[in-house]
Amino acid sequence: MGKKPNLTGLSRFLPQDFLNPNATSLPDKSQDQGRPTTKKFKTDAQGPVPTRYDATSLVPHYTVAHEVPEHLQKYFSQRKRLFSLYDQGCLVDEEGWYSVTPEDIAIQIADRCRCDTILDPFCGVGGNAIAFAKTCEHVIALDISPTRLALARHNATIYGVADRIEFILADYISFANAYLSRPHPTRRIDVVFLSPPWGGPGYISPAQSHVSVDGNSDFQDELEIQSHYSLSRIKPIHGADLFRLTKRISGNIAYFLPRNTNLNEISALGLLEKDEDVTPDDKSRMIEVEEEWMGSKLKALTCYFGGLVGGQEHVF
Repeated sequence: MGKKPNLTGLSRFLPQDFLNPNATSLPDKSQDQGRPTTKKFKTDAQGPVPTRYDATSLVPHYTVAHEVPEHLQKYFSQRKRLFSLYDQGCLVDEEGWYSVTPEDIAIQIADRCRCDTILDPFCGVGGNAIAFAKTCEHVIALDISPTRLALARHNATIYGVADRIEFILADYISFANAYLSRPHPTRRIDVVFLSPPWGGPGYISPAQSHVSVDGNSDFQDELEIQSHYSLSRIKPIHGADLFRLTKRISGNIAYFLPRNTNLNEISALGLLEKDEDVTPDDKSRMIEVEEEWMGSKLKALTCYFGGLVGGQEHVF
């Protein structure tokens, strides 16, 4: 959706389908039992759809290692783990190289998050949004960077799924508050995927431990495991506050976090699962923590809440 210059207030942060009370909303699943099931979409087996949103002027598309800045070399070597169609023109900015979810992990998460409408409020260059577009009917993808949003749309076009993603230039906090201020939102958001900034590639800082790793990735891994990552380092607000705000939109949340996140802090989020909808007869709400591995390397944790938890689909 393009930005319209005559829109103000809520319209800056919400697409017209959310604002127009007469707009046709997606099918209401509130009467259904359990989670909605959605078929997987198939993309064009013959190759990418011709690019309508060409962002090639925004960032370089590296093809050989000597073109790549030294600090990005290790990410470039894994480019086809990030985007299997990288060679067909996928574009990544500097932040995207170290923050995009590897494609196989994104596919795994998307399979768990099948629904009608999913919100990806920190979409970056589109790795997760592309995967969600294959398992969900509608994806709302936000980012505060017009460049990253253009790259995400460009990459989604290569994968043939751009028509199922609504790209919105907005910060999540403003979007969430605007959405929640609507007395009767015309569209229900079924699932929210939270993958906020962790603090950059140096989120495990050698300075914190006063130890130099001197480029030793194995020692860096060991140091990271020994150091607990706190939700207080999440951007743009404390990770617990971000969860609390998100839970007002949907209780079905997938929270993508560093592999060394303090599990006690994740467990404490479960206290926020207790709300007015839980009766004394209900069983305790559970949190499911899934480890995301690539080969022998643990890459991240995905924490599932609400109806996304296995065996807890009835609360979806």
